[in-house]
Amino acid sequence: MTTTDFTFHLPEEQVHPIPAESNDFFSNDGLSSNYFLPLEDQKQPFHAEDRIQQRQKTYYRIIRKLTEGNLPGKEHAVSYLQYKYRHNLRTGTLRSSGYTIRFFLLFLQENGRLRLEDLTRRDIEAYVEHEQDKGLAIQSVKTKLTAVYAFVNYLVKSDILPQEILERKIRLRLPEALPRAIVFEDIKILLAVVTEVRDRAMILLLLRTGMRIGELLNLQVSDINLRELKICIYLGEKNAQGRVVYFCDDAKEALLAWLQIRAPQHRYLFYGHKGRSLSYSGARKVFRKYLKKAELDSKGYSLHQLRHTFASELLNAGMRLEVLQQLLGHSTIEITRHYARLTDRTREKEYFRAMKRIEEGDCESY
Repeated sequence: MTTTDFTFHLPEEQVHPIPAESNDFFSNDGLSSNYFLPLEDQKQPFHAEDRIQQRQKTYYRIIRKLTEGNLPGKEHAVSYLQYKYRHNLRTGTLRSSGYTIRFFLLFLQENGRLRLEDLTRRDIEAYVEHEQDKGLAIQSVKTKLTAVYAFVNYLVKSDILPQEILERKIRLRLPEALPRAIVFEDIKILLAVVTEVRDRAMILLLLRTGMRIGELLNLQVSDINLRELKICIYLGEKNAQGRVVYFCDDAKEALLAWLQIRAPQHRYLFYGHKGRSLSYSGARKVFRKYLKKAELDSKGYSLHQLRHTFASELLNAGMRLEVLQQLLGHSTIEITRHYARLTDRTREKEYFRAMKRIEEGDCESY
């Protein structure tokens, strides 16, 4: 099989990914003339434009990397990335998936596999062993393996690989750690020391809405409905799906205080020094500052645990799992069920109620 090198001739600003209806990915002479076509106009929130541009740049970069050299099956990898792009995967997922597939193909090439169509289960096993030998954490290897199998599944559905390769899939078992919430007493101590207006609004919004950190940092004032106590998240950080979250009175009070003093010319609701966009590391630095001030830094709490705390408190208050799933933006209820094992007060109460009956002799003997 002869592999063709693909060359891009147009500058980045003049090309766009192909629309969903096109199946003409490659011709025998390289890239098809239909490979880059104008994007259809889509109605997007005006403040999502920069995220769309970032996603496109990531897509172009990965495609160029994939088409360098003579990687086995690179045409199928590009086709797969086009498929992922059309299905609106977020930028981080697109980047992670693209580079994982590229390094998988590089591994196959270095080990003498010249045709992707000849891929076997043993090749995937060897790849997993190779990643483990590099000293990667088991979770990192599992994430890479998941990305590879998603690609393989696409190849099977495209009749490029046989169905048998998905039988007896390689599975890596991980220690199952529960999400960890911040205990109620420590939350009170923490909030008591958060004196900066901006920081109090940030922390209370995370605690009362269950938003991810990235979702909070992407918020704009126009996303907030103060009258109805709700926030519209147009693109979820994990799954690129929008949702609505709600907040209560203490978060509203903190938010109003911040809105009264924030500089209105800045794009995002929360910003850093000189109006610059507040980064993940900046937000975490703020949180650690208050943990130290509250003398809670030795407990190892993280900013993301405010989300865990939100979930566990609502479950303890009797919220149904399927409702919490929507608020958290989980793609499946199984992810939300993970939180249900964190602090199930109902189970706890039932245990002590039953044990009390046993101790009082109010049960039938064996």
